[in-house]
Amino acid sequence: MTTYADIPKPIRSGIVIVDPERGTPQRIIVLQFNPDTLERSVAPQAAGGESGGGGGGSGGDRNEALRLKGPAQESWKFTAEIDATDQLDVAAPDGIHPQLAVLEMLVQPTTAQLRAASKLSKKGTIEISPIEMPLTLFTWGSKRVMPVRLTELSVNESAFDVNLNPIRASLSIGMKVLTVSDLPAGHRGAELYLAHLAQKEQLARRARGGSLAQLGLGGGI
Repeated sequence: MTTYADIPKPIRSGIVIVDPERGTPQRIIVLQFNPDTLERSVAPQAAGGESGGGGGGSGGDRNEALRLKGPAQESWKFTAEIDATDQLDVAAPDGIHPQLAVLEMLVQPTTAQLRAASKLSKKGTIEISPIEMPLTLFTWGSKRVMPVRLTELSVNESAFDVNLNPIRASLSIGMKVLTVSDLPAGHRGAELYLAHLAQKEQLARRARGGSLAQLGLGGGI
C-alpha cells in the first residue's frame, strides 16, 4: 500500500468559543469541510457620511472627506457542509443533530440564562441586562483569527436516516467582525481584533508596489 507521509494535512477552518475573562477556549468547532468560497465585504466608516447629490455638500463634509470614524465594518458569509456519511468510522446515533445544535447555540442563550432572567422579572426587577454571550472567534488559518458575531444561520437539511435524524446539511453562515468600536475598552475581543488588524498591516507591507509609469503617468502627478 502506497502512503504519502510527506503530503501536509490541510488546516481546517473553525470557530472557537473563548472565556472573555480568562481567555481560555471553552469549545472548539472544527468545520468538517473547508468552504469552497468566502464572500467578504469591507465598508469604511467615513466621518462625513455619504454626501447628497448635486455636489452641494457642506463645508464640514469637505473637511471630513478623507477622515474615518473608526475601523471598517467587515462581514463574512460562506456555506458550510456537514455530512455524516463521509465519516462512517464515527458513530452517529443522532445523525448530525449534535453538530447543528452546537452551531445554533452560538445564537441562543442557555436555558439557565433564560431561567435566571425570568426569576429577576418575577422579583420585579425593572431593568434586566441583555444576556451576554461568550466571545466567538472565527479562524481561517493562522493569518485570519478574528472576533465575530453570527448574524445569519440558515440550515438546509437534505438527507435523513430511518429515525429522521438529519445526516447531511448545508449551512449558510453570516458573520460580522467585531472591532474596537463594538467592544468595551480592554475587552479581550478588542485586543484580538487589533492583532487581526496588525496581521493585515504586515501582509500589506509585503505586497509589491507599482510605478507611475505602469499607470501611464511617467511624467508624474
